[in-house]
Amino acid sequence: MGELTPDLWSHPQLIAAVAAEDWGAVLRTYRKLTGLSQTRLGERVGLVQPDVSAIERGHRRVTSTEVRQRIVTGLDIPTDLVRVRAEAPAAPVAGLALPGHGPDDDLLTRVTSVVESGLRVDAPTLDWLDRLLAEHRRAEDEIGSRPLVDVMRQQLRTVVDLYASARGPLADRVVRLASEHAQFLAWMAQDQGQTAAALAWYDRSHEWALEAGDANMAATALSMKAHMAWSGGRGDRTVRLAEAARWSAPGTSLGVQGMAAQMAARGHTLNGDGDDAERLLDEAQCLIGRAAEHPEDEPVWMYFYGETWFTLQRGMAALHLKNWRAAVDHLTVGLDALPDEYRRDKTWYRTCLAHAYAGAGEAAQALAVALEAVPDASAVGRPHSWNELHSTAALLLRRGAPEGQQLVAVLCEFD
Repeated sequence: MGELTPDLWSHPQLIAAVAAEDWGAVLRTYRKLTGLSQTRLGERVGLVQPDVSAIERGHRRVTSTEVRQRIVTGLDIPTDLVRVRAEAPAAPVAGLALPGHGPDDDLLTRVTSVVESGLRVDAPTLDWLDRLLAEHRRAEDEIGSRPLVDVMRQQLRTVVDLYASARGPLADRVVRLASEHAQFLAWMAQDQGQTAAALAWYDRSHEWALEAGDANMAATALSMKAHMAWSGGRGDRTVRLAEAARWSAPGTSLGVQGMAAQMAARGHTLNGDGDDAERLLDEAQCLIGRAAEHPEDEPVWMYFYGETWFTLQRGMAALHLKNWRAAVDHLTVGLDALPDEYRRDKTWYRTCLAHAYAGAGEAAQALAVALEAVPDASAVGRPHSWNELHSTAALLLRRGAPEGQQLVAVLCEFD
């Protein structure tokens, strides 16, 4: 962020505005100190220019926890300046039906007795917890991360409680299982824009994976930290973390290696290095193609990596390189092949397709795709898909397309 000075957040006007939660004053003062336009600032915090203007002028109050968090995250406001706000407890998931059978009575008794009485854990108990985690991962594709966070926290506590009674190889399995739960919790925190929590969970997952000797999870944790850096627009850090995932955990599967290679490619696209990005994407596609020949060698969390997923990654790379037409083509093909049960991912890539259409100058098509995505982006795609829709609206407005105002009006209904 080249406009910032090192002591920006020591400025008394900014400190006072944040302390008072006067977000209009925060935005006005931030722009005055950095020289940013309302449009550029809006891109950082996931708001379109008219919204920024309305907040600055006091015509719109920031009452949404999500919008507040967008401003805090987008402007990098130090955590010690932000007042902690208690959030209402998440509503339970009504009638969540997971595919597959639950444990039989004997196995359920075994799990409960191990946790409550400290009896020694056994392999069938861990097998069931493995399957349960896999089913929760697939449920999250459909319903999003918010309803599952409390469930997964409790499940991780159960796994950690088992460690005291585990011996020998079973102890390694418990640590590995804890590492996988921590990685999933990190992903869900990342999905909700909770950067600090996600980093803490990824660090814990990486530590436990090393302790358990699980090279695949150790590398995956680093690749997902690279994904976080990419989401934050930090190209160099994305490349460094992705490369670390490749060299720091030898013996990983071909699919895990391919994931790291394409993460490095993403970093190069942010830096505008198209040649390096294409080279790494080609390498990643080769690795993932070879991995598909022996899926039994891949860890269970790699279930979604395949040709469809890779086509979508090609589209994302083209989007960042502003190769708009290539982005439209790849994203369209990938979305057509992506199963409907990947509701959250379909929403994300659909909002990216809207952005690509806007960049290509096809405003009517951009609006049509964006409007199709709005309900799911609001329900399961906050903050990332929702922010992408705001970015699309901002791009349309900058280009003078009337579709930009139409999209803004719809977004305001859900914001």
